[in-house]
Amino acid sequence: MKYIVPHTRWLKRSLTGVLASALLLGCFHLPGKVDAEPAAPEPNQAAKSLDQLSRTEILESRKALYAKISKATNIPWYRIAAIDQYERTLTKAHPKDRKHPERLTGILITEPAWSGVFNPELNDHNPRSISIFDGYGRDGSGDGRADPDNDLDVLYSMANYLQRYGKSQEDFNIAMWEYYHNSRSVQRIEQFSKLYEKFGTLDLSGHAFPLPISNSYSYRSTWGSGRSWGGYRIHEGTDIFANYGVPVRSTCYGVVELKGWNPFGGWRIGIRDLDNHYHYYAHLQGFEKSIKQGDIVTPGQTIGWVGSSGYGKPGTQGKFPPHLHYGIYRDSGLVEWSFDPYPSLRHWEMEERKALKQKKGSS
Repeated sequence: MKYIVPHTRWLKRSLTGVLASALLLGCFHLPGKVDAEPAAPEPNQAAKSLDQLSRTEILESRKALYAKISKATNIPWYRIAAIDQYERTLTKAHPKDRKHPERLTGILITEPAWSGVFNPELNDHNPRSISIFDGYGRDGSGDGRADPDNDLDVLYSMANYLQRYGKSQEDFNIAMWEYYHNSRSVQRIEQFSKLYEKFGTLDLSGHAFPLPISNSYSYRSTWGSGRSWGGYRIHEGTDIFANYGVPVRSTCYGVVELKGWNPFGGWRIGIRDLDNHYHYYAHLQGFEKSIKQGDIVTPGQTIGWVGSSGYGKPGTQGKFPPHLHYGIYRDSGLVEWSFDPYPSLRHWEMEERKALKQKKGSS
């Protein structure tokens, strides 16, 4: 299966020019190193004990790494974190194609991009020769080696690449386009960066059930069942039946990616989260007026109301009982596909009921 890889811009350069520059070995000035004593655990130590760390410890260690690289390069930590998280979602979608030793970071810079296209030493870890051959690899840990499996080296190499383009958001987007040559990748990383900058933390995994917890709604697993309106197709979600006007809530921390009318889904809204999941809410009666495309939302925030819109031109209502159609789609880097949201819905509902019960008991 294909997935997004960095654009090998070095192929545009002639081999003659690269070899000629190699003669100037002694004239190259290496980029500055990160402080010798990193705040986070040493990369190899962290990788060895990663399975022994709690989720909180892992996130804290990652944040420390991002902060260290940001201090050394003046690249905002949330941009580095956004790239790292996006790469992690690609690895989840393509675990075999993107397999690498376990480490805190998720960025994967493969050969020959790391050492340089024309570098005769495929597994080169020498920062000087890698720089000559225009490879990405840099020494961020200060040990004199550019190791593609070293957390600090990987993050510093990416930050060094970003430094070539500038500091503005537009410069950052251009850098991401040149790296991935995929507009979806640029959009996702920009969304992730926006979330991290807004909340200042990596821990944005909280969720909420899409309707207020009560006994006035019903649902069951309906993913994969047949639908005939507009041609035969499968049902890519779970229908939650409730009365008109019941608030519909965001299930996650995310960015509003889409809002408007669809002949199938009626008034619908789409939200992208940090796991690169697209949360789809359809058949709404209307939207929360203050929410617009590009806005950040939080778990439990009202985004609209249950209705029966859809199956026709804009404004069509009442062709079926009022309900919320809720779907989740996973992005592989090139395409998206749906998966059954029912298990997640049950989990979020039970967790929220439990929290409400504990809150009521303590009060």
